[in-house]
Parts: sequence; C-alpha cells; structure tokens
Amino acid sequence: MAKKPDKPAPKKSAKPISAKANTPSARAGKSAKPTGAATTKAPQQIEAKPLPRLPTLGLDAIIGQDEAIATLRRAMASGRLHHAWVFEGTAGVGKFTTALAFARLALRPAEGDADEADLHVITKELASVSRDAKVRDGKQRNIAKAVLDEFLIEPATRTRVGRPGSMATRAFLIDEAELIEDAGQNSLLKTLEEPPVGSLIVLVTSRPDRLLATIRSRCQRVAFTPLDPPSMGRWLQTLDLSGLDAAARDWLLTFSGGSPGMAALALSSGLTQWHATLTPMLAEADHGRFPLSFGASAVKLLSGWSEAWVEANPSASKDAANKAAARLLFRMLHEHYRARARRAPQASARAIERVARAERFAEAGVQPIFVLDDLAAGLASIGASAASEG
Repeated sequence: MAKKPDKPAPKKSAKPISAKANTPSARAGKSAKPTGAATTKAPQQIEAKPLPRLPTLGLDAIIGQDEAIATLRRAMASGRLHHAWVFEGTAGVGKFTTALAFARLALRPAEGDADEADLHVITKELASVSRDAKVRDGKQRNIAKAVLDEFLIEPATRTRVGRPGSMATRAFLIDEAELIEDAGQNSLLKTLEEPPVGSLIVLVTSRPDRLLATIRSRCQRVAFTPLDPPSMGRWLQTLDLSGLDAAARDWLLTFSGGSPGMAALALSSGLTQWHATLTPMLAEADHGRFPLSFGASAVKLLSGWSEAWVEANPSASKDAANKAAARLLFRMLHEHYRARARRAPQASARAIERVARAERFAEAGVQPIFVLDDLAAGLASIGASAASEG
C-alpha cells in the first residue's frame, strides 16, 4: 500500500492525495456562464500540462501488497505484457496508486514516469468536460458510455510511437470501474477483444462482480487485500496523530479495517467526531435504554458530511454524497457490533442483522430520520433482551 491513499476526502484540510483530483475535470478552469436563454453547461477548458499531483510512488513504495506487486513484476519481466488488467479489492488499499506506478513503468521502464499524453485517467468526473452536452448536464453517478468513448476508446485508436524499451504506448486507468454503465461496458468489451496496438488498460474496482463476466475473463486479475496490522502500523507512522487520544487511535485502526484510504478519510473528514458523538448513545442502546437523540444526531452528522463533500467537489452529485455518507455511518455501526461480538456474541449478531436491515431501508430511499430512529429502537430492544437473558 502506498503511503498516500488513493481515495479523496471531502475536506480541504489534511486531504490525502486523490486520484480524482488529478483528472482533467478537477484541473479544469471554471466554465463560462451561458448567455441568453441557453442553460446547457459549456465544457470546461482543460489545461495542457502534466499531472503533478498524481501519486508518483514506485512499486517499491507500495505497503502491504507484496503478492500483487510480485505478480506485476513477473509480468513485466516476461517482456510480454497483457493489454488488460483488473485491480480488485477493498477500497483504499492501494489499487489506484499501484496502477499508476505499473502504468508508468510500462510506458517508460527506465524512468518509471510518463507524460500526460501517454497516461489517461478515466473517472465519472470527466463528464464535466465531455463534448456531449447531455453528459455534462447529467449527475455524475456513473461512468457514461460517452465518457468512455471520448477519453479511452477514441484515444486508444490513435497512432503513437512508443519509447525504446517501452511495453505500452498509451495507458488508460479506469478508477471505480464498477460505475461504468451497461452500454459503456459493452463498448469497452469490444476494445478488449480487439485491443489497439500498444494500449494498456487497467480497471480499478472494489466491486468486480459489477463488471461483465466477459470483461473479467479478458483481463488479468490482481487481488489487493486489506493491510495486516504491522503494515497498517507502518502506514500510520507516516501521519500526525498527535490530536487523537489512545481510544480514538484504537477506533481508527478498527474502523479502517486494514484500509489506509479509509483511515485517511476518517481523519480528514471528521469521522472521529462521529465516533465520539454516537458511541455513548450506542452504549445506552446496548444497555437496553432508547437513545432519544441518536436519530437526529446521526442525521445532522450525515448532512454536514455530505455538504462538505459537495463543497470540496463542486461537480459531485449531492445524492451520491448522501449515499457515501450513509455507507460510512453503517460501516461504523457494523464495526461497533463486531467489536462487541466476543463479549456478547448473540446480541451482537442480532444487532448486526438490525443494522443491515436499516441499511437496506436507507438504500431503498426511506427518510434517514425514520430509518435511524427505528434502528435505535431496535438496538435498544436487543440490548434489553440481552440484559434480561443475562
């Protein structure tokens, strides 16, 4: 795993290196305001300069992914590099940073670096600079087929001369590849079946099951796993944790689940405050007492996180930000009850089922306050039953 996480954080302060912060959309200038009756967004102007903020770590600097790195080194040593790869595994464990290092070595083996003309990063945020007005105006929830056509399929077919010793002339990294819409996946499949000469395509995903089976079958798959405690300890040593007490540090390690990206997100976006606010209320529920303010407090935290995310990422979808915030909350709740499993295995199992039920309601669009108040009541009931049984 790299010493810098590969996922963005919603606040500007202490923000980890973000793959998406280095796409053309993030580096684009502000689009001009439309005149007259026109309301269609104009495509932003892309600056023609290198990508200085992309992580520049080499494969040697990746922490905790020894098996994945060994697989890539063997492939490069063979001298015949497969044209398509899937880097899969838990979010925030170094897939994207490794993909960057891998692509740079394939493009320029001697230097391990690449020019912007050679290295293309594809994300859903590229919709904001698409030539297609409908794509620009749409919410950035998925990677649209038009984005894939414009920024991958068409550039891949253009002739480019590689450097001496290079194993690829162009590299395309698709971050959050599970977000490619169905039509885009079918279009990508055709490219994988008849790859342009010299192209290298890496799909980075935490949900490989959402990719077409035919896409997965045409790619070399490399698994990335959560970091073990010693590796996480090495990574945490690179951070300033002086503002956290021992309990908060322990919670951070548990919550991250071996994902440095998740740990960095928790630190930079105030999730340690979520822990401080909600844990006492969960303790009340665990003892069979209904925490009256749990639902309202949780909704306030979710709303604040979503607003901060959209403020830091103006092109982001508010709906996507709300869903991301909810996933973080439910992850926190799941971890709380997993940690209690040794002390109260049966009650914790019932509580985890109740949290999962609440998460399904939230995903179905039920109002958060109703979901969370119902969850608090259910957790308190489980706590009361456990107390009476004990």
